[in-house]
Amino acid sequence: MPAAIRRSAAPAPSAEPAEPASVDDANVDERVYAAVSKALLSGKLRPGTPLRERALAEALACTRGAVRKVLARLGSEKRLVLEHNRGAFVPNPSIDDMRGIYRARRIVEAGLVATLFGRLARDQVAALRKHVQAEQKAFKEGRREDAIRLAGDFHLLLAQMAGSDELLSYIRRLIANTELYKALYDSAEAASCAPREHEQIIEALMGDSLDAALAVALEHLDELEQRVIAGAAAEQEVDLAALLNGAAPARSHGHDH
Repeated sequence: MPAAIRRSAAPAPSAEPAEPASVDDANVDERVYAAVSKALLSGKLRPGTPLRERALAEALACTRGAVRKVLARLGSEKRLVLEHNRGAFVPNPSIDDMRGIYRARRIVEAGLVATLFGRLARDQVAALRKHVQAEQKAFKEGRREDAIRLAGDFHLLLAQMAGSDELLSYIRRLIANTELYKALYDSAEAASCAPREHEQIIEALMGDSLDAALAVALEHLDELEQRVIAGAAAEQEVDLAALLNGAAPARSHGHDH
C-alpha cells in the first residue's frame, strides 16, 4: 500500500511589511478583502467595471489606504486588473485568455491526480468529503459566492495534500482566475454540479484505475470551461448588439439556458 501523501504546511507570506501593522489594521484589511472578494464572486460586477477607491472606502467605512492595499492584493492574485493612473477594474478576459488558463489547469491537475491516486489517507478522504458537504450546504442555502469559493477550495485542498508549496501557490493563482470566470459567466444553477463532481473525483482517486481517475477529473474541468466559454460568448454577442443599436438593452445575468 503506497504511503499517504504528506501534509504540507501553509505557505509562508511572500514578504514582511516594512512596519508591522496593528491588529486593528489587519482586521480592517481582511474585512475589506472579504467584502470585495464576495462582490466579485457574486457575479453582479460585470467585466470591465471600475472599482473606485473613494466609493469603496465610503461603502465599507474604511480609509482609502486600506482599500488601496486590498485592491493591490487582489490585483496580484489576478482577481482584478490594475491600470496605472486609471485604477482597478473587474477583468474582461478574452475567450483565448480563458482557454489558456483552463489548459494550464488541466495539465497541472492531471499531474495532481496522478500523484494522489491510491495514496490518500483515511483522514484526508474524510477531510475532502467534509468539504464537499460544505459545498452542498452553500448551494442549498443559496450562497452563490460561498459555493464558488468552496468549489475552488476543493482543488486547493487536493493540491495541499500533494505536499508541494510551489504547486499549491501556482494552482491558487489559476483557481483565482477560474473562480472569477465562473462568477462572471456560469449560471447560478451550475453550482449544484460541483459537489457531485467533486465526490466523483474522490471516489475515482480511491478506485482501481488511474486512467479512469484522470478521465473524471479532466471531464469536470472540460464541462466547466464549456459552460464559461458559452456564457462569455453570449455576453459578447449582447455587447455587440448594444454597440450597433447605440443603446444597452436590458439583460439578465445567469445565462440560464
